[in-house]
Amino acid sequence: MKPAPFNLHLPRTVPEVLHLLGQADNARVIAGGQSLMPMLNMRLALPDDVIDLNGVDGLSHIRDEGDTIAIGAMTRQREIEFSDVVARRLPVMRAGVLNVGHRQTRNRGTLGGSLCHLDPSAELPTVCMLHDAELVIQREGQGDEGRRVVPMADFGQGFMSTCVAPDELLTEVRIRPWGPAHGWHFIEFARRHGDFAVVSAAALIERDAAGAVARAALVLGGIDAAPVRLPAAEAILVGTRCEDEALRAAADVAARCETLDDPAYPSWYRQRLASRLLQTAIRGAWTRAAEASGRM
Repeated sequence: MKPAPFNLHLPRTVPEVLHLLGQADNARVIAGGQSLMPMLNMRLALPDDVIDLNGVDGLSHIRDEGDTIAIGAMTRQREIEFSDVVARRLPVMRAGVLNVGHRQTRNRGTLGGSLCHLDPSAELPTVCMLHDAELVIQREGQGDEGRRVVPMADFGQGFMSTCVAPDELLTEVRIRPWGPAHGWHFIEFARRHGDFAVVSAAALIERDAAGAVARAALVLGGIDAAPVRLPAAEAILVGTRCEDEALRAAADVAARCETLDDPAYPSWYRQRLASRLLQTAIRGAWTRAAEASGRM
């Protein structure tokens, strides 16, 4: 199949992109193209203008800024996979990206593209929700006038819909790493390797000096339009040593979540998967937290 006719633009700078977005009535930006190209070919997306970001300077980087890791929206998933900074300071992100499609997918796919497409099964939005990422969004304007920072929790606006307006562009993702005494785990269930996740679970756990859970972050992917944070389950774990009783109580929170429902994977099936995978993620994160504390 072939896409409907459109005008292709090849800007070189972010201001050029923002100007094009501000002038166009029906435009789409293309990053890696792993999601948009099939939609164009099947005519599920019918833009009048397509703005190619691949030649734009300043949108691809991974910077360690101390308290924050800044990742450009056009950073390829393959770059995240092999980044020493990500492996050392955001290990759960590397674990998540290894579940994204296949090597060919990760060679082209970008962090910003995955976030803006916001597929319910996507791994990188799940990791960004886990880390309370902040997303830098820009529109045409001077200085901070055209710039806003949105918490990941407020980014999704419905099924495959985000808060990015038609004249705006996601330019950077900012993530605060957890301390050296934290543990992490990412797990998903798919029909085959590289396929869309039916359900995924991710966990971060930090231990206190007494060896109990001081802080926890738990997220489920694939169960709703956007990744689902589980503050009630996190609160259950704090102060415990992830004993079986605490694990079961946290898993019960996942089992009670409202989930997507379809003939292939009905709601009850996703709820059971979510419960089992969350327990596995918590155990894995707790084990890593204990190992990290032992090394300090």
